[in-house]
Amino acid sequence: MNVKPDWLRVKAPQWQRVGSVKDILRDLNLNTVCEEASCPNIGECFHHGTATFLIMGPACTRACPYCDIDFEKKPKALDPSEPEHLAEAVRRMKLNHVVITSVNRDDLPDGGASQFVRCIESVRRLSPHTTIEVLIPDLCGNWDALATILEAEPEVLNHNTETVPRLYRRTRPQGDYRRSIELLRRTREIAPWVYTKSGLMVGLEETDDEVRQVMTDLRAVDCDILTLGQYLQPSQKHLGVQKFVTPEQFDTWREYGESIGFLQVVSSPLTRSSYHAEQVRALMERYPRSKSSSEKPL
Repeated sequence: MNVKPDWLRVKAPQWQRVGSVKDILRDLNLNTVCEEASCPNIGECFHHGTATFLIMGPACTRACPYCDIDFEKKPKALDPSEPEHLAEAVRRMKLNHVVITSVNRDDLPDGGASQFVRCIESVRRLSPHTTIEVLIPDLCGNWDALATILEAEPEVLNHNTETVPRLYRRTRPQGDYRRSIELLRRTREIAPWVYTKSGLMVGLEETDDEVRQVMTDLRAVDCDILTLGQYLQPSQKHLGVQKFVTPEQFDTWREYGESIGFLQVVSSPLTRSSYHAEQVRALMERYPRSKSSSEKPL
């Protein structure tokens, strides 16, 4: 499984545009999941002036064997300037939609929920028309922390299931599939106006039936948006790819997802959680929601 098929080959980026994004990130001392997790789409996204901001990082308190983010049992204290720096980057990059994610911070009582809130509030102040998507960890099942994030009113709450239940012990030993599904269920219960989203990586011994079951489980908690993409091995020390899934199979899963009620299914070999995430703005226009009738339109 070392030789990638043609459909996984990406075009070389135009480094002038990539460099300008990197300059902003370095100037403001910010991390991105694009860089830390070795995303194959980094060239395309940076070229188009977008990035997925990684807060509270770059080290994670979990050591999932598929992930390229560094592990530290006791990461550094939170940077109090991070929310304002992130908001300034959003302003400079003129983002219409921003994705804010984080490492797992199991060392913090609230899993980092308060830092998510500070980042949301800072972006709102500098870029009031930018829609905000948060891609959050499972918070160790701290539902009060989840409620705290939702009180800040992000437009999209994303939490990845990542893989099928049978493979959790091997791929996400500190995670729990049912807890992830419960997080999405509670999000819908607490904040029904928020668009919920989840993602799956494939190529790790899962069966087609297992993928369909995860999709069904997500729809059972009224998850709105699904992303499916090919797992790629970051290094020899990480889990190996067991199968390169064809583009045709991704199309089949997209069609199935749409047939069971997802508002949007982004499914392709190179899809990642925040790949083309800005497309959610069009979805919001087609399926508008608001917390109250007085809420400002997008």
